Amino acid sequence: MGKALMVAAAVVASIVAADARTLRQPGDPELGRQQALIACTVLGCVPVPPGCGRKAGRTRSGSPTGFDVIVCPPGVQPLR
Repeated sequence: MGKALMVAAAVVASIVAADARTLRQPGDPELGRQQALIACTVLGCVPVPPGCGRKAGRTRSGSPTGFDVIVCPPGVQPLR
């Protein structure tokens, strides 16, 4: 039973070491990159411009339309 425990500990240690190698470092450029938001509007699916967001579209009665709406703060032009 002692050998089995030592083998199990060695396997766990190798798995932990492998996981530690795959962790991203703080200076890694991939870490800071975020995926672009995609909004599927009535006109098609487009990337959401920086500084803008998306929310679910609604009709005047409040029912969901099934499409997204791109919402930008004042001063941000969504389409250039």
